[in-house]
Amino acid sequence: MRHNPSPSSLALDPGDLWVFGYGSLVWRPDLPAVEERVAVLPGMARRFWQGSPDHRGTPEAPGRVLTLVEAPGEPCVGRAFRIRPDAVAATLAALDHREKAGYAQELRHVDTSEGPLRALVYLALDGNPDWLGPAPVAAIAEHVLRSHGPSGSNREYVLRLDAALAEVGAPQGHVAEVAHAIRRLEERWTQR
Repeated sequence: MRHNPSPSSLALDPGDLWVFGYGSLVWRPDLPAVEERVAVLPGMARRFWQGSPDHRGTPEAPGRVLTLVEAPGEPCVGRAFRIRPDAVAATLAALDHREKAGYAQELRHVDTSEGPLRALVYLALDGNPDWLGPAPVAAIAEHVLRSHGPSGSNREYVLRLDAALAEVGAPQGHVAEVAHAIRRLEERWTQR
């Protein structure tokens, strides 16, 4: 398991810090950004394989949130945010709190229509204490529907992300499959 390096060990440029969002940062960035771009992180795919014991679940019943996994040839479309230089330290502290359950920071190259840039990405790596790993889509949907934490329902997290990705014209893959499975389960439950 890799550790969560401190931002200083990543050689970040506080005058030009970009953050790549692929999960809740797509639909609820809450960042002091001076610029925002649709961005593509190549070779990575979203998966609901990370446990959330602190935001979309509890320690006793963690929700399922996203991480990225290696997927050669697959693009992960998200949003890149250039952070206001005077707000970098506070933003990193807020992101470290927001992504505290098993996430590590990495600097990755992302592509935008204005050209490539280097952005900070939070990834939950296999083997971290909150890792849930792969499961069938139907099982993930059931897990999501019964999970709720201090930041709200796990269902909201999935469905709002699905809508936000559709809004930016992003390929949705796994997110759309889980969102569709959630809706189908809810339909079945209401028809009982």
